[in-house]
Amino acid sequence: MKSVLSERLTIHLHDIEHRELPPDAATAVRALAADIRHRLGDSPHTSTLHDAALLDQIERRASELPDSVRTAVRPPATAAGATVLRGLPVDDAEFGPTPAHWQAAAESAADPAHPGSLELDIAMLLLARCAGEPFGWQGQQNGRLVNNIVPAAGHEDEQSGASSSTLLSPHTEDAFHARRANLLMLVCLRNPDSVATTVSSVRQVALSADDQRALRTPTVPILPDVSYGTGFDAHAAPLPTLWLDETGSDTLRYDPAYTPLDDAGTAYRAAYTRLTAELARVCHAPALAPGEILLVDNDVAVHGRVPFRARYDGTDRWLKRVNIRLPERRRRPQESSENGYGQHVVAPFRASTDRTAERGTTDERGSVEQP
Repeated sequence: MKSVLSERLTIHLHDIEHRELPPDAATAVRALAADIRHRLGDSPHTSTLHDAALLDQIERRASELPDSVRTAVRPPATAAGATVLRGLPVDDAEFGPTPAHWQAAAESAADPAHPGSLELDIAMLLLARCAGEPFGWQGQQNGRLVNNIVPAAGHEDEQSGASSSTLLSPHTEDAFHARRANLLMLVCLRNPDSVATTVSSVRQVALSADDQRALRTPTVPILPDVSYGTGFDAHAAPLPTLWLDETGSDTLRYDPAYTPLDDAGTAYRAAYTRLTAELARVCHAPALAPGEILLVDNDVAVHGRVPFRARYDGTDRWLKRVNIRLPERRRRPQESSENGYGQHVVAPFRASTDRTAERGTTDERGSVEQP
């Protein structure tokens, strides 16, 4: 595992949880994904992955997979809040060159010469459906249910998945939104330079009672990141950084790059700085290999990425990401009043009823929603 640049305090190399997808289960996932692709063809499904025929196949046929698949993709079981799942078979040749940006990745998924990208998209939806309810964002990657994470020229230094030469700061995925994922699924297609993903859990940090008290007080808002656009109102309702969930365990919403900390008082800023240092102290840094899946508990752990030099020659790092909602989890009732900055979720697998403390009690399958 490579060392991290001095922008981060230190990386601890102790292991996070590792699981193995049994060979028969891994083969079944890829075979079912290939069968669905062949049945439906390529073109109609690549842009958003929420074509009705594809959704119907995912919903009906995920149950065909062995029970060991559902066991493998269950939420992380340790305080680290992250799990590396190994064993999904991938072949570098099936994907073609790393695309220049996410739009190109979506377009190239229909390339019959390289069917692997679309088949892996379908495989990820099957895995995500076994874990919970996969969803997308209407304002991010055109509402695509599986996002492509590739370096993009001109975006090297921004705080987004398209960056490369800067440290992608640890953050809660979509921390600004009440409908953010409970679970993230990141699969590696290609990572020739062993670029590490960083993961840090609030349940491994040590903070004083005063710091915890300050960070549990709603003080400043969290704004959407640049993948959703710009010009969002920095004077939105303040949010707590830390709180206890319904089981009494620590939970967080954290995104320093999009939090107007200069608007907070001295005590809050100092507590936030100490939290940042603690998250760096307990950081894990798995460098995913092709076919490895990182499961991140987005209510517990923050994630980021170390800097690297993108070549833009078709060989760069390429990950895919799915946001997953776990309907059994309950969020703070106060979150039901958040406006989400007008950002809508695309939630085709949403259950008709749920336990979450969000506005409304019923949702229709295939709906586009916001809190």
